[in-house]
Amino acid sequence: MTASRRSESLRLETLSPPQSAGTNPQAALRADIRRLGDLLDQSLARQEGAEFLALIRQVRALTERSSVAASGAAADELRALLSGVDLETAIRLVRGFSAYSRLANLAQQVHKVEGLPDLQHHRTGRLRQTVDRILDDGEPYEVIARVVGNLELRPVFTAHPTEAARRSVLTKLRQVAELLVQRSVTSTGDDLERTDRRLAEVIDAMWQTDELRQGRPEPLEEAESVLYYLDQLYREVVPDLLEDLDHELARLGMDLPAGARPLRFGTWVGGDRDGNPNITPGLTLDVLAAQHEHAIATLLRMVDHLHRDLSSSIQVVAASAALAASLREDAEVLPGVFERFWRLHADEPYRLKCCFIRERLVNTGRRLAERRPHEPGRDYAGRDELLGELRLMQGSLAANRGELLAGGLLRRAIRTAATLGFGMATMDVREHAAAHHAVLAVLFDRVGAPAPYSSLTREERTGLLAQELSSRRPLIGPTTVLEGDDARTIEAFAAVRTALDRFGPDAVESYVISMSRGPDDVLAAAVLAREAGLVDVHSGVARIGFVPLFESIEELRRAGAIMDDLLSEPGYRRLVALRGDVQEVMLGYSDSNKEAGITTSQWEIHRAQRQLRDVVQSRGAVLRLFHGRGGTVSRGGGPTHEAILAQPFGTLEGQIKVTEQGEVIAAKYGLPRLARYNLELALGAVLEASLLHRESRVPPRVLGRWDAVMNEVSEGAFHAYREFVESPGLMEYFRSATPVDELNMLNIGSRPASRPGGGGGLADLRAIPWVFGWTQSRQIVPGWFGLGSGLAAARRLGSSDALRDMYRRWHFFRTFVSKVEMTMAKTDLDVAGHYVETLVDPAHRHLFDKVRAELDLTQREVLHLTGEERLLDRQPELQRAILVRRPHLDPICYLQVVLLDRLRSSSEPEPLLRRALLLTVNGIAAGLGNTG
Repeated sequence: MTASRRSESLRLETLSPPQSAGTNPQAALRADIRRLGDLLDQSLARQEGAEFLALIRQVRALTERSSVAASGAAADELRALLSGVDLETAIRLVRGFSAYSRLANLAQQVHKVEGLPDLQHHRTGRLRQTVDRILDDGEPYEVIARVVGNLELRPVFTAHPTEAARRSVLTKLRQVAELLVQRSVTSTGDDLERTDRRLAEVIDAMWQTDELRQGRPEPLEEAESVLYYLDQLYREVVPDLLEDLDHELARLGMDLPAGARPLRFGTWVGGDRDGNPNITPGLTLDVLAAQHEHAIATLLRMVDHLHRDLSSSIQVVAASAALAASLREDAEVLPGVFERFWRLHADEPYRLKCCFIRERLVNTGRRLAERRPHEPGRDYAGRDELLGELRLMQGSLAANRGELLAGGLLRRAIRTAATLGFGMATMDVREHAAAHHAVLAVLFDRVGAPAPYSSLTREERTGLLAQELSSRRPLIGPTTVLEGDDARTIEAFAAVRTALDRFGPDAVESYVISMSRGPDDVLAAAVLAREAGLVDVHSGVARIGFVPLFESIEELRRAGAIMDDLLSEPGYRRLVALRGDVQEVMLGYSDSNKEAGITTSQWEIHRAQRQLRDVVQSRGAVLRLFHGRGGTVSRGGGPTHEAILAQPFGTLEGQIKVTEQGEVIAAKYGLPRLARYNLELALGAVLEASLLHRESRVPPRVLGRWDAVMNEVSEGAFHAYREFVESPGLMEYFRSATPVDELNMLNIGSRPASRPGGGGGLADLRAIPWVFGWTQSRQIVPGWFGLGSGLAAARRLGSSDALRDMYRRWHFFRTFVSKVEMTMAKTDLDVAGHYVETLVDPAHRHLFDKVRAELDLTQREVLHLTGEERLLDRQPELQRAILVRRPHLDPICYLQVVLLDRLRSSSEPEPLLRRALLLTVNGIAAGLGNTG
């Protein structure tokens, strides 16, 4: 583009006034999408020239003709046009259409927030409705008290994100969202013009920002990404949400203790060691240090606000003797603070108290950073000391005509500080079960076990480890030397102990054992924790809890029996008792889906929850389920509140943990009001599931019939899925028809795509790239394949009426079918066919026929079940949202095919080609909103 042409287009064109959207939310959304599209067009003209904008519009028009009119000629013309562009033009096209997708998606997100009536009229709409239902149901006070006392929703931000957008881009999208909201409440022409100018500025800045990371993110960078969202949540969402929850629970006669944490955040960043060599013991401590630095900064802001607002003077109103005594003690311990502030705040005890609290927080941050020991009075050993000082101020206010301040300002601060703690999020540590057994084999063989550890059966290992857990001898002595991975495994336990000593008990709580297949896998981790001083049956020490992760179909089916055997071991049961009689169990959606398909995976997880509920309750413990969900439906994704409500009756006792991953974090928590809404929905669902779904909603005979039919559906779906994935050449088809092998070049996470040491087959490939690859090629096989065969099989067996009854009355089944329906609506086999025709060896193309046949069958069966004419007819907004994406998404897919073909035919692909391809991966992920 010439300098003169660029200068001519720098002027921001005046947008034609949009037609009034009136009260029609869809018209208002379309107007905003058009507005953002026009602004982006102008930006592209300024940045890249009129010729490029004309090309963008030509491609968009051909895409719309090919999809709306089903014009094969238009599709051929489009593919021919795109196949002939040079690399630089391809890059600009991908970036342009990706920007359109992001802006359109953002407009939909903003209008979703603005269109939420609960947020417009009263913030606690969903919580209020839930409490109303609980009151109407007449639940006994003691049952409500037990559930509310246990109440804890814990979203856990995971350590292997699939978010393809950089934070720099997300920040600018947040600015666009804020300006759209501002524009919606602006009335004057000058204000509208000013807002549009600022929107244009941000869009220009977005265009000049590189969407691709320059290198694969380090775990510390992943931690900073999570902290970005946590900072925002604690600043803009958590205080008001907890205040409103407090108010609603009061209607039930419940008063949460000051230290209660009905909402709590968790993280796997820095602690998820399974298959990730980048997660070292030192890195774990570094991430925790970063979290604590952010947490203390947040607490300091909170105390500064209290200092600003608590101007009560003893010249006007008295303060309590206890507060006065505490200030005298503070002056002795922190004389420097007293000297600086006592004249300024001589008559303002609350402000003076805030000065001392602030100094202790600053000292706490320094102590943690410098790894010094706690100095009583000068810093805080833990959150309870801080909460104690805040409660002291609250009590003084309440006793001296400051009831509103005590019940408002101070209560909000106490609730926020209790939830935040000093670390923002509690870290889980995860390791593969095999790593623990490898260490124990060395240790037992060293001390002279009766037989080589590696030769023992699972039952023999269970007996040996149960005995060892309750013994007093150490397995590791002063001269014990471990090397390589074994050393790193045992060092991880030492790092957990260091973290607890340095940061306090909230730093790490759960130790998750991947691929748990028997009680021995959990006992192995417990024995190694004993060696690190984390647990001791005889001394009553249990500083962490142990969490089996059941993720294969066989283990999901045996989950109840495994936990029954484990909880029958006296030594282990003693550890559970020391942890408050709470046994946490994690259920894995990803590997079970990859192994058995979505239908069998979801059904076996549902059945496993029933088993675990019955077994853990029979052992006198409380079950806390941890759902390892991903972003896509195939990996357990979908609305969290629906998933909670769809769980088996009696499963919840007020506590639940749910992973939040990848693009879901940005989608759910990127806008504060939407974050508020999603968290409120989930909290309400936990209360409802815990109190109103303690017993089956249907008679046992009906549930038994539904179970039998669901077994039929699952069996039919499983056979269809396994036949497909076991087809000769399936992995060759998958690797050629999708960009899965090229995903390693996309810097989306620190974890390798495949497990080490495998042969490159399906079992070795991690679930994220398995789903990501299918999604990129628009086949999305893991999200729907098999359900059609399963439903058809059940209907052949005479279960049609039962299926319709299940869809009408069974929350689990209806939610599952709805999620599959949404995934099918996003699937596009016309686009996928172009991948296959261009990239797949003719010997393997017949597998695409199987994909098409199963999709056709599944669509027919789902529509027969729902009574709809088209997919998503009952969700027209979602239906339209998917259609809006196509004109911007399809060209990126076609360009990806061109670039993959070029890359694979080049012995030494040039960096520009790799860049272009990675931009397509990024753009498709942004357009679909599902990456893995």
